Amino acid sequence: MQFANIHLDLRPPVAQVTLDRSKALNALNAATIAELAAAVELLAADDSVRVVLLSGAGGRAFAAGADIGELAQATTPEAGRTLALRGQQVFRQIETLGKPVIACIQGFALGGGCELAMACTLRIAAEDAKLGQPEVKLGLLCGWGGSQRLPRLVGRAAALKLLLTGDPVDAREALRIGLVDEVVPAAELMPRAEAIAQAIAKNAPLAVLETLRTVDEGLSLPLELGLLREAEHFGRLCATRDKAEGTRAFLEKRAATWEGR
Repeated sequence: MQFANIHLDLRPPVAQVTLDRSKALNALNAATIAELAAAVELLAADDSVRVVLLSGAGGRAFAAGADIGELAQATTPEAGRTLALRGQQVFRQIETLGKPVIACIQGFALGGGCELAMACTLRIAAEDAKLGQPEVKLGLLCGWGGSQRLPRLVGRAAALKLLLTGDPVDAREALRIGLVDEVVPAAELMPRAEAIAQAIAKNAPLAVLETLRTVDEGLSLPLELGLLREAEHFGRLCATRDKAEGTRAFLEKRAATWEGR
């Protein structure tokens, strides 16, 4: 599939999706959101891909936010709701892909760009990264999940400080509050993300998938129900060929060969 606003690089077991509107600081217009959705569908169907890296072209921004020109055209409650729901849908597709998605953040990740990063499984930031939710400065609030994911990541007070001031934080502060998981020099950003991706890809694909599902489901449940879901997923994995292979390989002191079955 040919894309105009993103670049998809398949190198199994890793794939890299690069937002490629560098002249617009990789702002997320409707066409980019649509291409992201199409890329996610392709990656979901590709069993050779175990982990996805998500980055921005140009070195200046991961994604500077939603396309303000398009945003200005949403002048009715219905248009605004449609715009919000579309972004939420695509970001939720990324969040529930069933394969880890690592956001590789260099430069600006603001507004919709920060919301996109938060929908990823992990976030690795370069030292020059700036993250924030400036929607209140435009007379808005987050529309693509920021008001919901940010408090879950950093806690209510830290989230509200970012949401209500609209001021960005640098990479070190983002790490301190838990908005990103690691900070590295810019030159090391992609090699570090690749190393994490390869480490994940060595593990049993079904176990990775069920772990992602279990955590995602459990976050919305009371602890007791979350524990029951964990037991169900654990039991499901016990009947797989990968579990049999993994335990046998451990006992035989050799590397496992995964089938994904």
